[in-house]
Formats: sequence, C-alpha cells, structure tokens
Amino acid sequence: KLLEHIIDCDADPFVPNGLQVEDHQKGGSFRWESAQVQLYLSEGQKGVKSMEAIKGYELRRELAGKPVLNANVLDYLLAHPYLIPEEWKGKVVFFWGTIYRNSGGDLFVRWLYWACGRWFWWCHCLEGVWHYDDPAALRASS
Repeated sequence: KLLEHIIDCDADPFVPNGLQVEDHQKGGSFRWESAQVQLYLSEGQKGVKSMEAIKGYELRRELAGKPVLNANVLDYLLAHPYLIPEEWKGKVVFFWGTIYRNSGGDLFVRWLYWACGRWFWWCHCLEGVWHYDDPAALRASS
C-alpha cells in the first residue's frame, strides 16, 4: 500500500514573523494527490504580453468562493518536496486560503517557488500584481 499524505487543513497555519492570520479557510482533511490540485489563472493573468497582470485585491475577490488551498498545504509540501509536481517549477504558486496581515494593515499571501535547486516560500503583498506565472492552487473539481 502506498503511503497516503493527509494534510490537516483545519489546523492553525504557520505564522511568519511580523504577521498575523487575517483569514484562514479551513478545508478538513485533504489527501494529497497532485491530480486533485488545479493551478488557476484569472482572465486578467492570461494575456499574451507578460506585462498583463491583476492586482492582488482584485484577484482575491475573484477567488472568493473557489476551493483555494491554504498555507497548511504549502507547508506540508515544503516538508515533503518530492510531492511537488515537476510542472510547478518556473511558476510562483499561491495558497490563497490563508491571508496574513502585518502591523501596518497590509495583507499578504504566501507562495511556493523553485530556485537554486530547492523549494522556497515567501509572502506577496495584495497591493502588488499577479502575472501569467503566478497561479493559485485550488482543489480540482471532481
């Protein structure tokens, strides 16, 4: 029997220094299978020109009601990097199910990126823009 990777999407998420959790969409137990994850791009991100983009606050509104994955999935994948699909390399994959706030009131979402031979995470402020290579990780619709 293959090892099953069950992620507790209801647990409290990791909170980076200087941030607090603004919104954490719980998602129950999620059995990791890359086929159960879809990388979503907004119409505003799909332009031919790489300069076309969408603001973070606008994208957050567009993603409302969609099955976004939260930061617990990101952290599980960082702990088990062999699970991360090869096709995610070259993309900045965002986990919109957890939104953070800093002391100045700015909102952030965490992302996963391949660089220098390993996977990293960081935060992107919602004041910024999202381009064609900045998809949101969603649960695939069954």
